[in-house]
Amino acid sequence: MIYFHLPGLFEFYDFYSVFLPLFREHREYFYDWCEIGSIYGAPADCLWGGGRAGFGECNAKVVLKLMNEYNISPRLTFSNSLLREEHLSDKRCNDLCEMFYKESKAQSGIIVHSDLLLNYLKNKYPNFYFVSSTTKVITDFEEFKSEVDRKEFSYVVPDFRLNKDFENLEGLTQTQKNKVEFLCNECCWFGCKDRKNCYEAVSRKNLGENQKEHICKSPTVEKGYRFSEAMKNPGFISIGDIENKYVPMGFSNFKIEGRSLGSALILEFLLYYMTKPEYHINVREEIYLDNMLDLF
Repeated sequence: MIYFHLPGLFEFYDFYSVFLPLFREHREYFYDWCEIGSIYGAPADCLWGGGRAGFGECNAKVVLKLMNEYNISPRLTFSNSLLREEHLSDKRCNDLCEMFYKESKAQSGIIVHSDLLLNYLKNKYPNFYFVSSTTKVITDFEEFKSEVDRKEFSYVVPDFRLNKDFENLEGLTQTQKNKVEFLCNECCWFGCKDRKNCYEAVSRKNLGENQKEHICKSPTVEKGYRFSEAMKNPGFISIGDIENKYVPMGFSNFKIEGRSLGSALILEFLLYYMTKPEYHINVREEIYLDNMLDLF
């Protein structure tokens, strides 16, 4: 079974409230070898948040009710890399953890960057599972391997530039492979040397610190995110790659990015990665014709 970890826990509630019933009631539309491993996200401007800022308006209780209805693991994206001791007492973030810890049917996860936050949460909420964030931008394979070997983490998301390092990936043990969660559809410039600064800028924004706007230096930045462009990225993982390369090698966890991209693009990702081609039109019709959903 292949597990996809999907974006937009708080950002795309309306979309998932339509998609998840479809996924359950018309399982024949979707590949029988794929499952939803988790849905991840964070409320807008969450102090501990990282990766994206300003997205995610849905009420946490409503979100958790939906995840419980479909027994899906919710993951809180708390990957701020610049947290200090005084930030650990943030009431909003602690209340979220308390709710997801006590009320989630499926085990909840936390995506973290900061070891300070990891140690705090691990001691306070020992039954969470933890995911090492791709915002660490670990591009050295031996460093990545050491991260995978850390007992604190159930999953580690490598920098997308390690996605095709097959020689080294093949050499991992099966236990290590089970912990690797590949980021499939990154559109960031493969040659970017400023990725860590980009994530740190988001972390500062979530902390409310004044700063200059981060300027992306990608040669294609003016186009914005386009799935067609992401497919040309050397680190892109196609559905064929998953079936023919990663699965035979022993990998089973794949992350789809897109918390800031809008629900119309999320639909395209789920059609591409999870839906049988002959049923794309059926899924589109069900989604488009739902009067309660306004794709954007």
